[in-house]
This record gives sequence, structure tokens and C-alpha cells, in this order.
Amino acid sequence: MIARPVGTTASVGGAGALGGEAGGLVAGTLEVRLAVTAAEIDAAQALRYRVFYEEMNARATPAVSAHRRDSDGFDAYCDHLLVIDHKRGSGAEAVVGTYRLLRRSVAGRHGGFYTATEFDVAKLVAHPGEILELGRSCVDAAYRTRPTMQLLWKGIARYVLQHSISLMFGCASLPGTEPQAIAQPLSYLYHYHLAPPHLRARALPDRYVEMNMLPPGEIDDAAAIAQLSVRAALAALPPLIKGYLRLGGLVGEGAVIDHQFNTTDVCIIVVTDRVTDKYFHHYLRQVGGGED
Repeated sequence: MIARPVGTTASVGGAGALGGEAGGLVAGTLEVRLAVTAAEIDAAQALRYRVFYEEMNARATPAVSAHRRDSDGFDAYCDHLLVIDHKRGSGAEAVVGTYRLLRRSVAGRHGGFYTATEFDVAKLVAHPGEILELGRSCVDAAYRTRPTMQLLWKGIARYVLQHSISLMFGCASLPGTEPQAIAQPLSYLYHYHLAPPHLRARALPDRYVEMNMLPPGEIDDAAAIAQLSVRAALAALPPLIKGYLRLGGLVGEGAVIDHQFNTTDVCIIVVTDRVTDKYFHHYLRQVGGGED
């Protein structure tokens, strides 16, 4: 899930085709599928580097700068969802979008969840059924259009169906490391989208940043001036977080400052059987073989 943030091991999911088909989901020259080779994962890491470090000014270590890849130990056992534009050829340059996917059944056999490095996710791990961590989401600047994003969501929807996912979660980022500068969107998320206690992941104690910085009246819609505050808070949210909220997404308690990526992170939680977005249900019907 975030949109961010030197392994090149092939995905443990082991199937580049989603749903066991011979190929991925296709729209024009674009295809979405899981990575099946070390080279494809390397291409996803190269795209992540370009977006996170070159475009979004994350702070690279000398090793990261030299390698020009965004990578960590979690990459080796995650599935890597790719958007590939075949008109750009078959090399690394063809990978124009990616999402990193990690199921509980896989995380439990390896190093756990990335989100657990920032949040206490015990309540999420206790949720029944298979759960899925979404992370490291990014799209090439030239492809941040509706068709590309729809294809990514179709890929996730098929993955959700294939693995009977009951809950999705992950770190989602707001730009900047000064909480007061983003007090409106953080307070809005706290007052209007806080997860119920049984699903409320919480920022780790040594990294906890208060989200409730403004009283509800300052971000409420009870008066015209307050409506402007709500609109301002929503406008300040990154598109990815707004997308999760449209799905019925919730947030955990407390934010975390990530100095490496120059972001302030929140924990996003989506219970799949409560998804509200009509388009995601449309994707689920499509990939599940149902009618619109």
C-alpha cells in the first residue's frame, strides 16, 4: 500500500498469471500480472527507485544510490504485481506500475509484515481468514491515468478472489515530515475514518505521532467555513489514500514519520466484504466471471 517505499529473488507466489491463466489481464498494450523472474522484480525495484528517490526525494543511502534500486528484505518473499506496457518492449522499461503483495500465510513463514515495523498490527493479524498487506505502490509519471489505475485494481481484485482475502492493509503516506503542516488531513482521518477498536492498528510507542491535532469543529461540515476545512483536508490527501477511503477504508491510531522517504505514514485498513466502491465490485464481478 504505500506508495513508496538488494533482493532480486523471484516471487514466492510462483505464478505470473493471476488466477492461473496463461496470461494476465490486458487492456490495449497494457497487461497486469505477477512477476515471475528475478529480472522482472528488479525492473519493479528500478521503477520504485525512480519514483520514490528521484521524483519524491526520498533519502538514499550510498548503497541505494549506487544500485539505483528501492529494495528491502521483504521483496524476496512478496508477490510483485506489475503493469507492463508491451509497446515499450520486453525489458525493464516496459514495467510502468507495481504493487507489492504479502499474504499472512507467506509472512508467517518468513519475516512478518513490513507494516509491523511502524505499527502494532496484532489486531489485524487476529482477523479471521487470509489477510493481505499492500505496499510499495507506484506508477510511472506518464502512466498515472485512469486505465492504468483501473488495471492495477483489477489485478488486486483478482488476487483477492484467488486467495480469499478478507482484509487488506498497509502503510499509506502523506508527503512531508512535519505533522503540524498536515494537521488538517491527519485530523480528518482520525475523526471520520478511525477503525473500530477490534481493527485499530496503533503506531509503535517510540514512533507514535498524534493525529488528533484539530477539534472536530474545525473539520466539521456544520457551517460553511467548516465545510471549506473539510474540503481542504480532503484536497490535501494523496490520491492513493482517497482511493482507499472510497473503498470504505479505515485508519489506525497514530501516524509515523518516515525520514528516509520524507513522509508521514498512516495505517490503512480495508475489510473486503465491506468494500463500498462500485468500481471495485465491478472489477470483482469481471474477474470472477460474473455479470455487470
